[in-house]
Amino acid sequence: MVQYKWIALSNTSLGVFMGFMNANIVLISLPAIFRGIGINPFNSFQYLLWILFGYSIVSAILVVNLGRISDIFGRVRMYNLGFLIFTIASVLLYLTPGQGDVAALQLVLYRVMQAVGGALLMANSAAILSEAFPPKERGFALGLNGVIGIFGGVAGIIIGGILASVYWRDVFLVNVPIGILGTIWSMRSLKQLSKPERNQKIDIPGNVLFAVSLILILVGITYGILPYGNQVTGWSNPYVISAIVGGLALLGVFLFVETKVPDPMFRLELFKIRAFSMASAAIILAQLAFGGLQLMLVLLLQAIWLPLHGYSYEVTPFWAGIYLLPLLAGFGIMGSVAGRLSDRYGARTLATLGLVILGVGLLALTTLPYNFNYPEFATIIFMMGLGNGLFVSPNTASLMNASPPRHRGSASGIRAMLTNTGSTLSIGVFFTIVIEVLYVILPTTLSTALTSAGAPQLIPYMTRIPPTAAIFAAFLGYNPVSAILSQLPASVASSITSSVISTITANTWFSNVIAPAFMKALKIAFFTASGLSFAAAIASALRGKTVIYEERVVETTKGQSK
Repeated sequence: MVQYKWIALSNTSLGVFMGFMNANIVLISLPAIFRGIGINPFNSFQYLLWILFGYSIVSAILVVNLGRISDIFGRVRMYNLGFLIFTIASVLLYLTPGQGDVAALQLVLYRVMQAVGGALLMANSAAILSEAFPPKERGFALGLNGVIGIFGGVAGIIIGGILASVYWRDVFLVNVPIGILGTIWSMRSLKQLSKPERNQKIDIPGNVLFAVSLILILVGITYGILPYGNQVTGWSNPYVISAIVGGLALLGVFLFVETKVPDPMFRLELFKIRAFSMASAAIILAQLAFGGLQLMLVLLLQAIWLPLHGYSYEVTPFWAGIYLLPLLAGFGIMGSVAGRLSDRYGARTLATLGLVILGVGLLALTTLPYNFNYPEFATIIFMMGLGNGLFVSPNTASLMNASPPRHRGSASGIRAMLTNTGSTLSIGVFFTIVIEVLYVILPTTLSTALTSAGAPQLIPYMTRIPPTAAIFAAFLGYNPVSAILSQLPASVASSITSSVISTITANTWFSNVIAPAFMKALKIAFFTASGLSFAAAIASALRGKTVIYEERVVETTKGQSK
């Protein structure tokens, strides 16, 4: 008979496989989705932001709440519900009616619903594994779970590229059979090993304060990326400022309230455990460094490198995913090894070394030219994948091992919240750096390039296009110049000769124009991320010796009996 721990590992791995696959399928398929619903990237990139980031924002908001609720009502029951909600949302995404703005809003709404299911899965999977496996095998289990997630990410790139070329709705339908299988299987096979804390009350004030504060902060950051008035970003927008300041103030109120209620949702006492608090600090700093990196590398490939190497803008989303596979491969290879090593040698050295490798890799990226040699680029990102894999599994095992079993739902939720929040903040920081630098440099560069190409009449139009729009157009598989020309007044468009149009709409023209400014911005972002990685390494090194809660309880009991 199969041991229960393997049943728990296989089922939670199916959930993480589905989650990673879904994330990459959506990323790769966005051009097909936007064309399918008839959305123009130059005036609708707020929808792109919400389809991309809405999932992670909602997950970040809910995972701690749901982790605490799972401790009360049962982790397996909440996990099963997560599979069901995720599957229903996938069906609704496939059935999305309408066109244009209406369809985009429906997609955002259904992605939010999908995020609720995903949050239930994320909040409980690590806790279920930690219950099913003994302390000395948790690193292995969590590492293998992460590796299977990476396989899901690779599958998402390939499947997304194939399905997006057939019919955009199919990219959502592929989740459904996996979701149905996972729902039935989890309901039939998973068991609640620890007794739920039914005598505890739900912390309603804490849940409300935490949700509202995080919503305000993350929404403020998201809209800070968008243009405001004559500004290229929205950080001067009074609503953005009010949202972030108000969210931080409510977060302070939330932390105060959590010290007063009898059954808090956010177990602050967990942070008194050094291994837990330092692992948490390492997570948020590492995610700030790494969370926005993959998106920045996708933009580098799609807007510059791939067009320069003969790929049309229409196919760059798929090939960007393919060319980033070394990053996922490094994570997958090391993630499977690091978990087993952490069970034997502890997490501190492994996780700290992984973060140092990640920081060095980010520094190495700053040395590359925009028309880089791919084997060199692949080697660097593979090394960064190894570093991230060396960090994630041991760090997660360290955090979960240090947590009391009755609070592991809360601990898993806090871990997931820190991961998603750090990733969203990272994207906001990276995008702001890139957009602000492009805003300063790009108008002059474009004016010079247009004059040299024989189209000076386009200068007033091209230089008014926000860098955000131009970048997102390339990200969605549109030639930015062709998209701009299609919106010009007929009198202006007719004044440009066909030879000039051929020149400026060629794949390589826009890429060569934007590349120097874009690389300057990316280098600033990479230096910033490298500093954050080294700060995370310091936090990781300060976690102290390995703490396993069950062993500590046994030692304490023995000491008392003496």
